[in-house]
Amino acid sequence: MSWSDYHRRRAALDGVLEHLRHDPGGAVPFTGEVAELFDSPGQVLLALHYRWTLKLTGRVGLAMADAERDAGVDLVDAVTRAWLDTATEHALLRAVLDAHAAASPEVLRPGLESEQRMLALAAGLAEPADARAEITRVGAAFTALLSTTPPRRPLRHLARRFAASA
Repeated sequence: MSWSDYHRRRAALDGVLEHLRHDPGGAVPFTGEVAELFDSPGQVLLALHYRWTLKLTGRVGLAMADAERDAGVDLVDAVTRAWLDTATEHALLRAVLDAHAAASPEVLRPGLESEQRMLALAAGLAEPADARAEITRVGAAFTALLSTTPPRRPLRHLARRFAASA
């Protein structure tokens, strides 16, 4: 992909988000440049999820680096803060993904499950040696807590209890 293609795709995705601003669960616009650049509305959703993943993994990586430098940093709190900060800064993107994950789960499920595993492992709620399904389950429970928790409320103890019981 050339830089020109990259900028066209980014602008098209920005346009999709702007179109969905007032109805995040609305139909993904698939006309004009969007239809030229993507094969289907599902591919548009996957590209939006990829955008979210880049933003989130960057913040989670910084949180994990901080935890490595300072033993007093709790990984659950650090990953929680990373997710909440990303969700706050990119609220429309998160709302669109949440609405479309519920409406068409077959498109976004693989990416969302990958995100759940990443969060569970990064927060130390699961171990790499655990079964993939178990890591996904723990990550899903953690993500459910993240998406329903007020931004300034610590999750450390609640998240550990919930993830263990999910």
